Amino acid sequence: MMAEQPTLIHILKANRWGGIERYALDICRHFQMAGWNVAALTRDAKAVDVMFQKEGISLLHAPLAGLWDFQSIRLLADKLKDTRGAIIIHAHGFRNGFTALAARKLSGKKNVRVIVTRHKVRRGVDSWILRRIYRNVDAMVFVSRAARDRFLATWHNRELPFPASRMHIIHNSINLPQNLPGPSETSHPLTAMFHGPLKSGKGLETLIDAMSLLKGKRIRLKIVGSGTPDYVDKLRRRALSRGVMNLIDWHKHTDTPLPLIQDCDFGVLPSVEEEAFGLSNLEYMAMGKPQICSSNGAQPEYITDGWEGFLIPPGNPAFLAEMISKLAADRELRLRMGQRALESFTQRLSWSRFIRRLNKIYLPDVPNSETKDSET
Repeated sequence: MMAEQPTLIHILKANRWGGIERYALDICRHFQMAGWNVAALTRDAKAVDVMFQKEGISLLHAPLAGLWDFQSIRLLADKLKDTRGAIIIHAHGFRNGFTALAARKLSGKKNVRVIVTRHKVRRGVDSWILRRIYRNVDAMVFVSRAARDRFLATWHNRELPFPASRMHIIHNSINLPQNLPGPSETSHPLTAMFHGPLKSGKGLETLIDAMSLLKGKRIRLKIVGSGTPDYVDKLRRRALSRGVMNLIDWHKHTDTPLPLIQDCDFGVLPSVEEEAFGLSNLEYMAMGKPQICSSNGAQPEYITDGWEGFLIPPGNPAFLAEMISKLAADRELRLRMGQRALESFTQRLSWSRFIRRLNKIYLPDVPNSETKDSET
């Protein structure tokens, strides 16, 4: 008789699509193709659910209203009772981890492993309930050293209230299509590109101000993403007041940004908030494109200044404009940096490497526990 395939459940409480949801979807897609039983537990949010439905991922719904949401705990516990074989619950955020832990206890199931991924650069919370969560999850995955180190700052020079061996740093990756187009040069005018959510903290104001210092340089900017109407209007008014509206091409969010990246010359991601990791950064690297990005988060962990691109201090339009001008003026530099970026992605940040490390956390007791790399 064949062994029962593991069951994997991801818990996501956001009501809109973002980097965390994409991270979870890529993982769910991979393990479903490997033959696992896969489901996502969401708040019945259409923007999130539709993406999982497109990939044929089963959906469970619960309020996910916080630590003391007993309805969600019972719904998940009932699911666990009805499930055979090994179960892995991958929660995104420690409060979702509490839901998983409480459901495991309520269900009485012994073969449930709870994993929590920390996607933020934020200090840990030293409260009674959070300490219990930290102690009882089977593994904590931090997407960067920056995320882990900030989390641990709460207990600086103090004993940790949980086993340090449960912490793991696994840099993000992206589950790319196999027929990924190779690097290509674009035709003039030269184009820089930002893509991601249009929201405060992403440095878009800095980018627009930098463009105002590049008038006459024959450089265009492509902004790809969506945000609230009020914020997008604010950005457009800023571009008009700086006299650069005619230099910017605006595109709404797309689930397939790679063709747009292929058609640009380099990426610009000047975030002013600390990024725990950036999936957009990886997309430029995977497409063999250099980038200019802020140095205030995890970016220096996978981008070396002057090698795959340029790292800049956040919120400095003049310096950003200088780096944009430098890349725009030197075709050979762009090609060298783009090739290095692709090599770095392939060697250190590939999907196959990411998924092998994650699988060892999912199934630590299985010798050589690796799923088939169905996508690389």
